Amino acid sequence: MGGQERPEVPDVSDTNIPFTDVVIIGAGLSGIGAAYRIAEKNPSLTYMLLERRSRIGGTWDLFRYPGIRSDSDIFTLSFPYEPWTREESVADGDHIRDYITATAHKYGIDRHIRFDTRVRSADWDSSTDTWTVHAEQGGTETTFRCRFLFFGTGYYNYDEGYTPEFEGLENFAGQVIHPQFWPGDLDVTGKKVVVIGSGATAITLIPALAEAADSVTMLQRTPTYIISMPKVEPLANAIRKVLPRKIAHNVVRWRNVLLNSFIYLVARKSPGVAKRFLRNIAVRNLPEGYDVDTHFKPSYQPWDQRMCLAPGADLYKAIAEGKASVVTDHIETFDSDGIRLRSGEHLDADIIVTATGLQLQALGGIAVSVDGEDVKPSDRFVYKGHMLEDVPNMSWCVGYTNASWTLRADMTAQSVAKLLLHMTSHGYTHAYPHLGDEVLTEKFAWDIKAGYVLRSPHALPKSGTKRPWNVRQNFLLDSLDHRFDRIGESMIFGRATTPATAPTVPESSVR
Repeated sequence: MGGQERPEVPDVSDTNIPFTDVVIIGAGLSGIGAAYRIAEKNPSLTYMLLERRSRIGGTWDLFRYPGIRSDSDIFTLSFPYEPWTREESVADGDHIRDYITATAHKYGIDRHIRFDTRVRSADWDSSTDTWTVHAEQGGTETTFRCRFLFFGTGYYNYDEGYTPEFEGLENFAGQVIHPQFWPGDLDVTGKKVVVIGSGATAITLIPALAEAADSVTMLQRTPTYIISMPKVEPLANAIRKVLPRKIAHNVVRWRNVLLNSFIYLVARKSPGVAKRFLRNIAVRNLPEGYDVDTHFKPSYQPWDQRMCLAPGADLYKAIAEGKASVVTDHIETFDSDGIRLRSGEHLDADIIVTATGLQLQALGGIAVSVDGEDVKPSDRFVYKGHMLEDVPNMSWCVGYTNASWTLRADMTAQSVAKLLLHMTSHGYTHAYPHLGDEVLTEKFAWDIKAGYVLRSPHALPKSGTKRPWNVRQNFLLDSLDHRFDRIGESMIFGRATTPATAPTVPESSVR
């Protein structure tokens, strides 16, 4: 998109162009969380959310395949200021979307959302210190202006999932479905279903499909590590019965943060211990004599890739009950009836689900420029995990690879809110992180070996190896840094030569 022809930047005095202090792109967990934190600390600032979909939810509105749920506990995935009230510790996707929607309504954030608005590009003008945002609403081009731009767009391509080039796929006579675009009317009752993949999506799908399908087979090239936790956790609910709601929410949340951090530390420092622990979960829940080492013994170390969650060991139980099976092999070719494997075995199928992954994408695929110069995110270092080197008044929210998304998303939102307050109180109209003459050692911002990362290693911005340019996957250390953060560290502040004077948009016009 970087090479597309951009619309002309409009005159800043044009009062017909909606103008707000902050534009937030996306109305999922990141966008709603950003709106809350920014308004909490900066009640005098105006803001607007631009959401390409017709509903709140982001990821939790896009993904609608059977069994969709959180891949971490809901107490760390939910907002720290808005307690989760249902009994589940592992939450279904529609309940998560309902929670985000209810939170947005409770704090009046939903009044500031423009739905069905797809942002195409954003251009920064240093003479006025404003962003001009070009979007489409129902096929009609529209323009917005703001002082600060927040990307709550996630890290993957909403329009395209990843499907490998499969030999002979066109010969298959049944349905081929990618989970990112699950048909709402699909009925698997009595069908033979093959799910290709062994990641979080496949692990989630298979127990749900097994309830109605005639047979469900998970076809994987290599196994993945699977950890189990109760879907409804008695201790968490006991704490919530004893303590006031908000206190209980934060007690359970921090207990889970510490527990998950401990599990991750053990897995990285003592992988043998973690492997035995995870293997024992499989052995306890699978039939006696099941070939665990073929189907559930990965070749990599624990947490080289994100660990999959099976609440209540539901995948293992579906296999033990004969409702699902696992085949570890390579695809040779497809034919009209299913898949022929390299081993010579044939898998009959009516429906094939390609749970083969996501496509990494920076900034939601939106073209960004500064004074007419295209910004390529992969050429920039990341500052404190959420700003790009030498890009003014812009933040991008990206969560952790080894913990719940919202843990970093909320820190990012708080940091942006604090920065905006600092700018307002000092009369600054721009701020950007600057590396100067310092030479940084580069590393990948994401340190996992997941397929979607390895396929696109340069899709994301760069990380350095020391603060404030080091992107860490460590919430505990980041939360300490966040508490003692120096807002002026490696930052350039200043004022526009021709400040924008356009009036703010009346609240009624941003509904």
